[in-house]
Amino acid sequence: MIIAIDSGTTSCRTLAFDASGRCVALAQQEFTQHYPQPGWVEHDPEEIWRAQKATLDAVVAQVGKQNIQAIGITNQRETVVAWDRRTGEPLANAIVWQCRRTTERCQQLKEEGHEPWIRAKTGLLLDPYFSGTKIEWLSQRIPTENACFGTIDTWLLWKLTGGKSYATDPSNASRTLLYNLSDNDWDNEYLALFGVARESLPTIQPSGSVFGHWEGIPISGILGDQQAALYGQQCVTPGMAKCTYGTGCFLLTLLPGPGYPLGANPGRQDWEEGVLYTVAWEKDGELAYAAEGAVFVAGAAVQWLRDGLGLIATAAETEALARSVPDSGGVVFVPAFTGLGAPYWAPEARGLICGLTRGTTKAHLVYATLEAIVQQNADLLEAMQTPSSQDWHPEGTRGWGGGIQTLRVDGGASRNDFLMQLQADLLGIPVERPIETETTAFGAAMLAGHTIGLFDHVPWRSERVFEPQITADERAHRRETWRRAVARAL
Repeated sequence: MIIAIDSGTTSCRTLAFDASGRCVALAQQEFTQHYPQPGWVEHDPEEIWRAQKATLDAVVAQVGKQNIQAIGITNQRETVVAWDRRTGEPLANAIVWQCRRTTERCQQLKEEGHEPWIRAKTGLLLDPYFSGTKIEWLSQRIPTENACFGTIDTWLLWKLTGGKSYATDPSNASRTLLYNLSDNDWDNEYLALFGVARESLPTIQPSGSVFGHWEGIPISGILGDQQAALYGQQCVTPGMAKCTYGTGCFLLTLLPGPGYPLGANPGRQDWEEGVLYTVAWEKDGELAYAAEGAVFVAGAAVQWLRDGLGLIATAAETEALARSVPDSGGVVFVPAFTGLGAPYWAPEARGLICGLTRGTTKAHLVYATLEAIVQQNADLLEAMQTPSSQDWHPEGTRGWGGGIQTLRVDGGASRNDFLMQLQADLLGIPVERPIETETTAFGAAMLAGHTIGLFDHVPWRSERVFEPQITADERAHRRETWRRAVARAL
């Protein structure tokens, strides 16, 4: 067995996979979301640890510790934890990736002219989504003499090893604004800019390596959740793409490599506007890179229908409700609860519902919510298809995203057939759903197994392919309606 620890934004899970890649045990526990101010999102690090440990213990009890060969960790990225190196106690609540508290600081840094160089070195943009300004904000408010800063993978690794291992991998480090893509190391210039001491950050080691041990079992793989899903979907050839549907949506495609990107040129023209560049993974002595688009609110919009408005009792109801009407009845919902992510990067944007009439029903609003999820992903794919460097795609097409001919999907909402058909319709390409939709955890397990010589190859198997069913004209009309609504939310 290989154990995958999957620490998400709203719950902790542990899964066990056998040597054939089949999930044989799963335990899950939700934890509290804290919203101290509008736009602020926090987690209690100790609650995350307790929830994760409880699920780990439950799965180990099911499969037997003697059968476990290795452990892989995958985690919500960008979320920052600060703790005391001597006591191991958190110094504050974790600042979650969704949190927008550093919006003004990011704007200040943009006005000072830092963004072109940050983009060139880190592949990211100046946005409160990323960890750098979160660490800076914390370091100005907590005692830093013995402070450790880390993403959730580092926090869990520290706890699992009893404080013996303080490390992260490049897929997580590359989400901080503090990591240099070309050097595969923390960048001294940006450590100074954000006032972060190198010794307060974890060591960076390959994603596929032994990070430490939990009760004698090697922890042999760490990947940020979206890179883990890319790996689990076996998108290991440049141009292959996946989208994970969770609290947010994340569309990633593997870039040509190794060795891309090279240099630190703030004027380079082959980086698509609004698209992020990140490390996919490091294993077998080689770094792989990916392009990424991030949608901040996807499943969270359905949660809002359930918890905020009380329109539905469960997320599963949305499929039947959406099918009960022919369309959204002219309603468009832009769920910019915490701003808009890629390709807009507008932290000041706010949610918008337009097109309401006296005939609008609950079903129309549900339809509009599901359509908002897939429209945002269509925005991402369009951004990745912007004309650029001709040498990115082996066929010579302009724009490496032009090579994406199908999209592999995973995450909880990918089980919604209506949503997946809507996604194929508005992308205009087939959408493939695998038999195993737990691909984030599976990716972490595969990498951990690969490191110790297991899981050399597990076939990827399709469960269903959703083909586009609407005309190009209808697609264009619906896309333009969406764009007009987004323009009003910005």
